[in-house]
Amino acid sequence: MPAISPAELEARLRLHLLPELGPRRWQRLLSAFPDASSALSAPAGAWRALGLPASCAEPRRSAAIRERASAALAWLEQTDHHLLCWDDPGYPALLGELPDAPPLLFVSGDPALLELPQLAMVGSRRASRPGLDNAQAFARSLAGGGFVITSGLALGIDGAAHQGALDARGKTIAVLGTGLQRLYPQRHVRLAAAIVEAGGALVSELPLDCPPQAGNFPRRNRIISGLSLGVLVVEASLSSGSLITARLAAEQGREVYAIPGSIHHPGARGCHQLIRQGATLVESVEDILDALRGWQQLAPVEVTTLPQMATHPVLAPLHAAPLSSEALAAAVGLPLSQLLAQLTELELDGLVANENGLWCARRH
Repeated sequence: MPAISPAELEARLRLHLLPELGPRRWQRLLSAFPDASSALSAPAGAWRALGLPASCAEPRRSAAIRERASAALAWLEQTDHHLLCWDDPGYPALLGELPDAPPLLFVSGDPALLELPQLAMVGSRRASRPGLDNAQAFARSLAGGGFVITSGLALGIDGAAHQGALDARGKTIAVLGTGLQRLYPQRHVRLAAAIVEAGGALVSELPLDCPPQAGNFPRRNRIISGLSLGVLVVEASLSSGSLITARLAAEQGREVYAIPGSIHHPGARGCHQLIRQGATLVESVEDILDALRGWQQLAPVEVTTLPQMATHPVLAPLHAAPLSSEALAAAVGLPLSQLLAQLTELELDGLVANENGLWCARRH
């Protein structure tokens, strides 16, 4: 935190809680007044003169806003709870370059991680088993080499990327689309705790008590890409929010990487579109490192290619696309009963998985 007075800190928190006062309007307001305290006490006419709507100015002196700011101050008194302001020397420099950089960032965990070299990993919430395997393997390799893995704590690829970093005893940052007191999704509450316990961080620009709201997740994506040197899209459909993150990354001047997949898999089409638009096709960690050679502080990274498929004959058709039991039986020319027995053995060995009635091969 910068050396600011308690009154100024409370004023910033109260401004941050005002509806419709986004980053750009915050910058306009704070450029017109010497500090947040002055802006907060200015007459409503001064706010209107800046083009700010009445919905911004009217609640600023309300009891509810004061109570929520007091609750945020109490949260900040707890261990490992931090607030990074836009003028704080510790505010992440890459993120600060954005024209809509968050004026405040709440951090649970180690805020110093936000200044370290980061690689964002994103993808589908409904990822295939091979996609999850890829995410975990790449995150494990990159985190083991010194990259901080940054993602959004969502189900699917995000969660696998965070877990891969933890498996390597590396560091990972989860950027939330909710307040830090309203972790979402609930299935990842334990993962969030593990991230902080392992020396990572949870980050949000939203008020601590902000619940899940659809519009906040695309807004969150600009922070994921803005913090990072590049963004790796592991698996994504054409409608995936991961493509928003990739677009923002390109606009921010970051590297964009994409892992290709089967032409028969809908979850690969978003990655293929990115590659057609100029994203770097990724088959190994080396493909990512080639663009990031200037970061000499990183440890040597073990070059990990896409995990290889096993070569059991029943798996061969699954290398191209997931199949139903019946379609797979026809493809390999086996009676269904015999095929199911082999699939059971392969599933116990971790070589296949059944997702929504379709069999897919796992990578190792």
